Amino acid sequence: MPVPLRGSFDVVVVRTLAKKSKDGAQGRRLLAVAAIYYDNDGASRTEAAKIAGVTLQNIRDSVVKFNASGPEGLIDRTAPGRAALLSEEHRRALAGMIESGPTPAVHGVVRWRIVDLCQ
Repeated sequence: MPVPLRGSFDVVVVRTLAKKSKDGAQGRRLLAVAAIYYDNDGASRTEAAKIAGVTLQNIRDSVVKFNASGPEGLIDRTAPGRAALLSEEHRRALAGMIESGPTPAVHGVVRWRIVDLCQ
């Protein structure tokens, strides 16, 4: 049994949102959702998958995200990434050191290189 779509949208609204979307992936997903709304009597999820160029599992995931968060749920999110190695205090100290430049007599260099800063 396919996951039903939320009733607060219709095909016209979803297509309009797809047209206004600046994110290509979100636009494709919205068009697939609109195709499902268009044939609300159990529109072929296979046809929606063809429209979006994805698998049936991706269509199901998109419907679940759309039901939970609306059109914003169909935008790809970036992964948070690795935590910074330097604290804010260390970043300020490094920036100050770079701005002031090396002292040749003390540091033994006339300009900073990455290897010098790492030491």
